[in-house]
Amino acid sequence: MNQDYIKPDNWSIIEEGFDLDQVKSSESLFSIGNGAMGQRANFEEHYTGETFQGSYIAGIYYPDKTKVGWWKNGYPEYFAKVLNAPNWIGINIEVNGENLDLAACAAVKNFRRELNMKEGIYNRSFEATLQNGTQISVNVRRFLSLDLDEVGVINYEITPLNNDAKIVFKPYVDAGVHNEDANWEEKFWEPLDVKNSGNEAFVTARTFKTHFTATTFMQNSILLNGEDQNASPSNVEASNEKVQFTYTVNASKGQTASIQKLGGYTVSMNHKDTQAAAQNVIAKALSFGYDKLLSNQIDAWAKIWEMSDITIDGDVKAQQGIRFNIFHLNQTYLGKDSRLNIGPKGFTGEKYGGSTYWDTEAYCIPFYMATKDQHVARNLLAYRYNQLDKAIENAGKLGFTNGAALYPMVTMNGEECHNEWEITFEEIHRNGAIAFAIFNYYRYTGDYSYIPEKGLEVLIGIARFWHQRATFSTHRNQYVILGVTGPNEYENNVNNNFYTNYLAKWCIDYTIEQINKVEKEYSSDFNRIMSKVKLDTTEIGHWKKVADHMYFPFSEEHDVYLQQDGFLDKELVKVHDLDKSQRPINQKWSWDRILRSPYIKQADTLQGFYFFEDHFSKEQLEKHFDFYEPFTVHESSLSPCVHSIQAATLGRMEQAYTFYLRTSRLDLDDYNKEVEEGLHITSMAGTWMSIVEGFGGMRVKNDSLHFEPRIPKDWNDYSFKINFRNQILKVSVHQNETKFVLEGETAISVFVNGKEVLVEPNSLVTV
Repeated sequence: MNQDYIKPDNWSIIEEGFDLDQVKSSESLFSIGNGAMGQRANFEEHYTGETFQGSYIAGIYYPDKTKVGWWKNGYPEYFAKVLNAPNWIGINIEVNGENLDLAACAAVKNFRRELNMKEGIYNRSFEATLQNGTQISVNVRRFLSLDLDEVGVINYEITPLNNDAKIVFKPYVDAGVHNEDANWEEKFWEPLDVKNSGNEAFVTARTFKTHFTATTFMQNSILLNGEDQNASPSNVEASNEKVQFTYTVNASKGQTASIQKLGGYTVSMNHKDTQAAAQNVIAKALSFGYDKLLSNQIDAWAKIWEMSDITIDGDVKAQQGIRFNIFHLNQTYLGKDSRLNIGPKGFTGEKYGGSTYWDTEAYCIPFYMATKDQHVARNLLAYRYNQLDKAIENAGKLGFTNGAALYPMVTMNGEECHNEWEITFEEIHRNGAIAFAIFNYYRYTGDYSYIPEKGLEVLIGIARFWHQRATFSTHRNQYVILGVTGPNEYENNVNNNFYTNYLAKWCIDYTIEQINKVEKEYSSDFNRIMSKVKLDTTEIGHWKKVADHMYFPFSEEHDVYLQQDGFLDKELVKVHDLDKSQRPINQKWSWDRILRSPYIKQADTLQGFYFFEDHFSKEQLEKHFDFYEPFTVHESSLSPCVHSIQAATLGRMEQAYTFYLRTSRLDLDDYNKEVEEGLHITSMAGTWMSIVEGFGGMRVKNDSLHFEPRIPKDWNDYSFKINFRNQILKVSVHQNETKFVLEGETAISVFVNGKEVLVEPNSLVTV
């Protein structure tokens, strides 16, 4: 049974009623971020119930020594932990001498939280009866500024309902935090300095090993019925890692006492003197004032939604799901800083240490290309170019030479930092996704300049890797790739994974094509690159031989490419014949049993059909879909979106819609029973693809947009916008027509179901 306590709503995520068992799930679902920092929806006040405390700063991590029983050559030295950052949101509350703690109140009623996605604001309200009999009403509003992205704002209001109350606010900043997933309960922050002055406090701490310095700050104002009391703290408690202020307000019954707290982080990635930077950012935030910070926040989110919103009429749950996904993608990464990337949990949890997976290239780049300026996607590509030396180093640790590059499965700074060997050594298809992203970026934006400037060097490193990783089989008289794990992580150490072999061949062919193009059209770049990488025609000839003679396992009987050599040796029991009590198999079965089973975690052979759709006929897609999907358990968050797109392509809208709902509400409905650990950020981009590429049928072919619009039967219409080559096209799909509106200077031709349609600027075209 999936959870379903989140109220359906077009623009908000809403929880009503206080349930101790839901707190950790809601902490994930109501998380907020602004690209530079983020946090789980922890309560500001003291809470003794089950909770997972989490605040995070983009780009800050700790290299935790890899934990393995037997060390093998080539193991990553460390596992990069996403660090729980010092706490700035804390405000302990006393009312008439008793601590406010929702887990200990005599009664809690009208509890409600709302994440207003339209405005990027998190609200929480409730009425509580304390053990001492005092009844209070509480309203809390919190947001992380998009404009001043080092600043968060809290407005915490308390109104006594049944008698007068002495209300004590105790705001604090605290660097004495632990990670939820610390191996040895160790701390990762070393306090350096604690300072306070007036209503401001600063705790400066540094991470062990990586030596990132962060100043966590706060500034507080006390109000009564909206009037600033110009209060100073009556007491200051300071240790070497924490500062707490005390403010006392006497509120009559019905009066509202509130604290407005500014807080956040200034970090050494951006500032030499983090404490001076914190003082400056407080001054700047105060010069705006609370109301202006709030209205700027609403405006900044309106601008984001203007471009990235997808509307769905007639299906509130589907609408809520897609907006939740788009909202979190924008909270996680806004493309401002090319040193950052899109971590699979974003700012919502610590699992999957590291900030970058192949998910970025395979799933996220299309979303950012279409909903932002192209420089945002270009930044994501540049991120990999900047780590090319590390990718060459990573390959060197595994015995590859001559500038062969193996990009890491998981990374913070370009070094491999995943701690499972079968993924680190074997899941090499990630290299192909990075090459594919370069191809995809040019196909979509028409901006070729990236390839001669940076991309070609990346492609050459990757092609060298594939050439060396392939083995010539005298038995087959072809090249094979042994000992790999494909996207289906429920098979390890298999030979000739179709997707991996196909990618390897494609990468080599594509790289050779780009070398020839750059030589012809960008000769000075060509000469610079060739002298740098020491590449000659003999070596390219060796690559070509591997690509031209690559082996692909194929079954004549089933007329399909095999996921890997031994796939048909398995006991081929389909998922619908599995007892429901056995699901999810990753929580019910031993790993050994999973590896021997035919069950597929996510699109594997079908991932190849997704990337290279135009290399295969629709009949071939149908045959492979019908063969592999029945064995797919979809226990990866990245699975439903690819299957939704392919089901739509095959005209199977019922199935496509089911997959769409699963990908869009994966976290809201907690399909995988793990949402309390954090959200699945990178798969959220797949949800966007399910609508735009799946239902909308959008493809780019020969520099033009093509659409094959389809619509689920329960929807009245849906619409999305895409920024295609600096022109913005709005597409609205109805049950029997599709409408196009172009915001731009020059007319463009689009193809709808193969027919060319001219769309003039600022005029409506109906097909």
